Amino acid sequence: MNRIESMLLELKDTSEFMIDLAYSSLLYNNTEIAEEVEFLEMRMDELSAKIQDAIIDIGKEQPEEIAKFTVILRMQMAIEDIANAAASIADIVLRGLGDHPVIQMSIQESDVTIEKVEVAENSILNNNTLGNLRLGSHCGMYVIAIKRGDHFIFGPAKDEVIKAGDILIAKGPEDAADFFIDIADGTEKEL
Repeated sequence: MNRIESMLLELKDTSEFMIDLAYSSLLYNNTEIAEEVEFLEMRMDELSAKIQDAIIDIGKEQPEEIAKFTVILRMQMAIEDIANAAASIADIVLRGLGDHPVIQMSIQESDVTIEKVEVAENSILNNNTLGNLRLGSHCGMYVIAIKRGDHFIFGPAKDEVIKAGDILIAKGPEDAADFFIDIADGTEKEL
């Protein structure tokens, strides 16, 4: 059961993250962020299939537990619906419709942005922890996720070490974004 609980928690966390990214991709008409939503949606499909397979395996061994797993399946399907909705929002941007006046009128003005950056080898972020860097204090941007290869770390802890090649997804004021990008790509050498 722990494996299923772990996968279900990952599914939930991913869907919540997808909603934030999808809305941000629409708000800023950002195709890179929309592509991340699309990537995550494919991962959600894979994880959902693994949950269903695990439930079938347990159901074969413990048929008396099948009622409990029906609830988990319903929850998994509801979370998957949320992820699909996020992908539909991102699809608007990917189809080039994010800057349509009707869509833009329906979105509130915001002074918060989400940025996606890759950490360069020569960046001061490389081999440093989020706690040591205190990005929120120094530049106003808060790392909400790290993509390392195909793996996401949602809400990374302050002891998480950032590595060259990591993709950071950060949220903060628009006027802090350029400085954050320069720190990540190694252009800016001091916080």
